Amino acid sequence: MGDIVMSDKEVNQIELFEKLARKEIKQGKVANILGLSVRQIKRKLRKYKLDGAKSLVNKSRGKVSNRKISQERIDKAITLIRDKYWDFGPTLANEKLLEIHKIKLSVEKLRQEMIKAGIWKPRKRRKAHVHQLRERRACFGELIQLDGSPHDWFEGRAPKCNLNVAADDATNTFSVKFSKTETTQDYFKLLEEYIGQYGLPRAIYADKHSIFRVNTPSNLDLKKPSKHDKYERLTQFGRACKELGIELIFANTAQAKGRVEKVNYTFQDRLVKEMRLEGICSIEEANKFVPKYMKIFNKKFSKTPRSTVDMHRKLSKNIDLSSIFCLKETRILSKNLTFQRNNIIFQIKTKRTAFTLRKTQVTILERYDGSIKIFDYRNKPLKYETIKLLPSIKATSSKELNSKLDDILIRETKKNYRKKNPWESSFEELGKNIGFYKPLGAV
Repeated sequence: MGDIVMSDKEVNQIELFEKLARKEIKQGKVANILGLSVRQIKRKLRKYKLDGAKSLVNKSRGKVSNRKISQERIDKAITLIRDKYWDFGPTLANEKLLEIHKIKLSVEKLRQEMIKAGIWKPRKRRKAHVHQLRERRACFGELIQLDGSPHDWFEGRAPKCNLNVAADDATNTFSVKFSKTETTQDYFKLLEEYIGQYGLPRAIYADKHSIFRVNTPSNLDLKKPSKHDKYERLTQFGRACKELGIELIFANTAQAKGRVEKVNYTFQDRLVKEMRLEGICSIEEANKFVPKYMKIFNKKFSKTPRSTVDMHRKLSKNIDLSSIFCLKETRILSKNLTFQRNNIIFQIKTKRTAFTLRKTQVTILERYDGSIKIFDYRNKPLKYETIKLLPSIKATSSKELNSKLDDILIRETKKNYRKKNPWESSFEELGKNIGFYKPLGAV
């Protein structure tokens, strides 16, 4: 008779069943100790009296599990990952294998196999940075977090660009829009689409960038504020929020609006790979693809809010978003009914007596599509024409700097690939092109 291999748990059961066999302990008490039913204890006791300690050993030990995944399925999964999903994480690769190739594996099993195959490197756990937890808002539309994420979204297939993200704090519902850079007009475009879909949110949570808040001090900031002083410095974005009755809240740290910051990393992993599979190579194609993708993404990652009340406000019929989501400025007309903006001189065309408009204030509205409208002091539209473009150097914001540099590099690269001037070629190359030159020894 060979040795019996038993676990510690099985060894501890021998003493209990010896006492049961000698009737020193009751079956109900043994059942409570082992977490089994009395019926199971009776069956195990009968086997113990016949076969002894060997009967307590698990019968499946040493046998192949019925749930073991076939090696053929694992090899097929690893081959597909090497060919198509070589830089996908285990979770996203597992989703694609099930969704596209109908190969079902657990995420942990796939992670282990990817580590064995050298496709995935296990990551060390980072030290947790403890931040004070802020509970989610209770209602949908109560608070929207805004942020921009500059990244190489097309992996070199197109210049780097920006993804503007709006995240609902209560439900984790996201709205996104690609743009060349992170500008006020791009946030206007994103918010206009969001409001058209859901309604007006109660508050917006953003960082302290100059798009959202005036950060430069002025002479008025140095004096003590008076209770009669109604002056308020607002950015174009802040002005639009005030006109719509949306509260604008500023975060002191990136961690304070961590939900939208965290999803930026998720998009930089998942969305980049999805666009690669779709062969998307431009901002226009990406913005056409994003609405369909976000329906799937929101369905998978959205949360159920604590309250079923929707806090979005309906947009009134008398509110024109096109006159709010725009760059709004004022100018004073000259005697000739002209004014200057962005190095362009605008000439007002009117059938009225020019004297009535001299030295009056006009309002200029510039939309994100480049269209410009001008209104007089009675809020009536004015016709105009542009007269002259004055050359000057315009200051570039930090958000637009990288985009400007990318454009310069692209132009320089195109110049380097221009056709060669034949007079720059060597005499030998020139002769070959013309046809009269033959090297020595040629027939």
